[in-house]
Amino acid sequence: MAARSIGSLTISFGLVAIPVKLYSATQSGNAISFNLLHKGCGSRLKQQYICAKDGSIVERDDMVKGYEFAKDQYVTFAPEEIKALEEAGTHAVEISEFVPVESIDPVYFDKTYYLAPDKGAGRPYGLLTEALKQAGRAAVGRWATRGKAYIVLLRPVGDVLTMQQLHFAADVRSSTEIDVPKADVKPAELKLAQQLIEQQTADKFDPTAYKDELHARIEAAIQKKVEGAEISVSEIAPAGESKVIDLMEALRASLEKTETARTSASQLGPRKAPKRVEQAAPVKGEQPAKPARKATKR
Repeated sequence: MAARSIGSLTISFGLVAIPVKLYSATQSGNAISFNLLHKGCGSRLKQQYICAKDGSIVERDDMVKGYEFAKDQYVTFAPEEIKALEEAGTHAVEISEFVPVESIDPVYFDKTYYLAPDKGAGRPYGLLTEALKQAGRAAVGRWATRGKAYIVLLRPVGDVLTMQQLHFAADVRSSTEIDVPKADVKPAELKLAQQLIEQQTADKFDPTAYKDELHARIEAAIQKKVEGAEISVSEIAPAGESKVIDLMEALRASLEKTETARTSASQLGPRKAPKRVEQAAPVKGEQPAKPARKATKR
């Protein structure tokens, strides 16, 4: 199914205006959500707002937004007052600077969109995309929509421009707020850790190698419920006491394990870049296949 545009805007690149179509890069519809029901009859529950002072049910027409500036003290705002404070939508991204992509910490990344050229914008769109790729840079600009202002990052992914919303600096906590004690790293331990990293290094990240197994389990359980089947819930074994491990021994054991797997793979044939083995997606209504257990003598 072809992606559907959710809007349009214009990118200002110097004196060049590039009209583009906006597409969501992620699929929120893929998430599984549950509704709250009445346990007795199975009907959907309706949310209500209760006044904390007199316990009465408050209808939406009787609600007003307020900001708590001191304990239990509020200043209230009428809808038109809040509307007047909102950012006016610009329907345009004005590029203000170009920066190296690696200079932006991923902690600032927020929602991502794909951009495609609108009618007649193929050449300038392709020009900006290719120029960013060859320069190894990303464009930073501002965008306002639905009453809010955003910092956005334009960067090429293949031949497609992506627009990434960025958090403002005030929204990101500094890592210096986290108290991490200084560790005494021994050279021998560091060498083993580096060897382990080297053994498990891949040429690039392959997101398709990782599957949402929880999503598949929930979907299969839902289908069984729909078909009227009983679902057996296995008990979760209590977690045992955490053991203090010898760091050097753990690193050596890890190296031996990965080296053994490596040797086994080489005996089966030429080894390619490390890649996780993918399992076929479970058929709707079936539980994901579980690995066979070894038979044990009784």
